[in-house]
Amino acid sequence: MATPIPSIRAHARDVEPVEPQDPSAMATKHHHHHFLIVTYPAQGHITPARHLARRLAGACPGARVTICAPLSAFRRMFPGAAAAAGEERGGDGDDAVAYVAYSDGYDGGFDSAADSYARYMERARAAGERSLAAVLRRLRGGGLPVTCAVYTLLLPWVAGVAREHGVAATAVFWIQPATALAAYYHYFRGHRDAVAAAAASGDPGAEVRLPGLPPLRFRDLPSFLAITDEDNPFAFVLPEFRELIDALERSDGSSNPPPTYVLANTFDALEHDALESLRPHVDVFAVGPVLSFLHETDDAKRTLSPPRDVFDHDRNGYLNWLDSKPAKSVVYISFGSSSVMSKKQVAKISDAMAQIKRPFLWVLRKDNCRDKEDDAAIKTLAAATGDAGTVVEWCDQARVLSHPSVACFVTHGGWNSTLEGVACGVPLVVAPQYSDQGTSAWLVAERAGAGVRAAAREADGVVEAAELARCVRAATSGAAASRAAAWREEARAAVAGGGGSDRSLTEFLRRIAGGGGNQY
Repeated sequence: MATPIPSIRAHARDVEPVEPQDPSAMATKHHHHHFLIVTYPAQGHITPARHLARRLAGACPGARVTICAPLSAFRRMFPGAAAAAGEERGGDGDDAVAYVAYSDGYDGGFDSAADSYARYMERARAAGERSLAAVLRRLRGGGLPVTCAVYTLLLPWVAGVAREHGVAATAVFWIQPATALAAYYHYFRGHRDAVAAAAASGDPGAEVRLPGLPPLRFRDLPSFLAITDEDNPFAFVLPEFRELIDALERSDGSSNPPPTYVLANTFDALEHDALESLRPHVDVFAVGPVLSFLHETDDAKRTLSPPRDVFDHDRNGYLNWLDSKPAKSVVYISFGSSSVMSKKQVAKISDAMAQIKRPFLWVLRKDNCRDKEDDAAIKTLAAATGDAGTVVEWCDQARVLSHPSVACFVTHGGWNSTLEGVACGVPLVVAPQYSDQGTSAWLVAERAGAGVRAAAREADGVVEAAELARCVRAATSGAAASRAAAWREEARAAVAGGGGSDRSLTEFLRRIAGGGGNQY
């Protein structure tokens, strides 16, 4: 059963109310701020970094914000021109946001078939430290010294480089659920055995109790906590997160090294328990949902400022196709930027769409196939959908989810997609695959009631057509739609002026301006 929606006014614990400030005074105060947001070379990191950049630029009049992306991603975001590490570009139609490239040692891109993820992390750290140091020196030499370095996940080395080059403040932009961060924190701080016991049971439904959190099942935890085999290709993840937790944990009052803050892309009403379990230990600020469209009312501006993505947007008129469909009729299907869908799963989705007889918009990336045989099969299945649906390789997801014809969203449960669905009031069908996606599914289905979780076959993780059809019918029911609409209002209230997330961001900016490290 879903937990009733709490009022955000009942959870104002995150920050104290802030008196309104004169915009001209704010502009003067932030004029010399320069935020550098360093990202991992994946769409799931770059997209929220872009949103945060625009949010910071809007919240800090006169400040400069620069997104620092690996060269391989930078070249895909700015196609048609050669680029080198350290090169800068303007972007997003906003003079306050710029882009600069750094080298992670894989300037031509990383190929998992030719190299290991562990090797990538090792090489990316060494090359990234050197390249980021050069970027910081160049910016300082150009009269634009960085005052706050923000970095996404899997880049814990950024904080050390930033401090070595005189950057006063560092922050992690946590782009997963705060519940996942709380799970990692408590796992590394005395509760590893509780997680290990649930893993050893072999039961995904085994209960796990962690401080301050509601009872969770093992399947609700980040999947990386289950990795015990050093030969697992993702075995590198837990050491990276341990290093991150070590950097985040608040010291005993010493300011050496200065604290690393956490900007959590969530809001208090959705993850109050997780945030409360972290606050005694970590300087965490819930500032989400960090989504540009929540602050942009000018549709023309959004149209003229297409996302800087590493994938090419489809040009086959999917928005016009959506315009031709009745309100609340279309099933939108997308499994994100990194998941690889098997031929079996594609077939099951096709069968499910045939069963429910609803129009659908389906994102199938050109790199979504495991081999050429799967690629051919997927193209055949996509062609067989006929007039019932349309298949694209990539799209502007926020615009799709904001469209009145969309009835529900079938998703892998990546946190970016989950937040976009919640903020748009679209009921979700979550079919988690790995990482934090099981946690997202738990939040959506059991805490918020804004959708349902699809059960997959244990053997291969495939969701059967009948199960998917059942979930879509449940998600498009009146009850689910009503709950999703209520959460849309909660999300938007959080980031509106005076809302909990808005106040939290203001408090973070006050803290870094003052250089303080004490708990509020």
